[in-house]
Amino acid sequence: PSLRFHLTAGEGDKYQKMSITFYGWEAINEDKGHLKPGQMLKDGRGYTMYHGTHKNDAANIIRSGFVPSKDGLLGPGVYVSRDRNKARAYPKTAADTDRVVFKLEVRVGKVKKIDRDNHPLQKTWHQQGYDCAWVPPKCGMLSIPSQKEEDCVWDPKRITVVDVAYANDLVKKDLRKLIREQTMAKEATVKDPCDVCGHRQYSSHEIQKCWGCETVVCPFMSRHVCNKGR
Repeated sequence: PSLRFHLTAGEGDKYQKMSITFYGWEAINEDKGHLKPGQMLKDGRGYTMYHGTHKNDAANIIRSGFVPSKDGLLGPGVYVSRDRNKARAYPKTAADTDRVVFKLEVRVGKVKKIDRDNHPLQKTWHQQGYDCAWVPPKCGMLSIPSQKEEDCVWDPKRITVVDVAYANDLVKKDLRKLIREQTMAKEATVKDPCDVCGHRQYSSHEIQKCWGCETVVCPFMSRHVCNKGR
């Protein structure tokens, strides 16, 4: 089947009804490329980022995930950065020997750029449909004296700990072991790769048929563009 939408457009009191038919199915998965700090985040991309924490909290983060801050410069969420040195400065009150910096894989989703103090969406971006807020480096915000990039991710499930970028040797060894154990435990529950998209099934795959050409499709496949009816 096809879906038909009716839009009304016009000027003044003159209106004309137009029909637009949505026909077929399209999915594009952009999972390649990591932009450097300072380059704009792209919606839907995965990025390498960093998060600084106290060594006493590090193991629990690996086991149970991040607990979002209740508030902050960008409101509630998990604060991360593509700038490793920015992450290493946290927690502010901890001694350097007690700090741990996690290397993360972050799926940013829909991104809102916050590039000035008192931005109207500085703490309400998620209410407007955004998954991540991004403060570019050297944007001049007085509330960030370091002028380094800052990011806030609303949903901690978008963040995966992949390694320890900084910690003292003993702590790093123990945490890396725990990361490996958690990764193995996760992979043990993963289903076989999807026959359509080829991705490992960490989440449910809903196999469908394209409405137009009836090709079997999956939401996680790299690309399928139906040409029928065009």
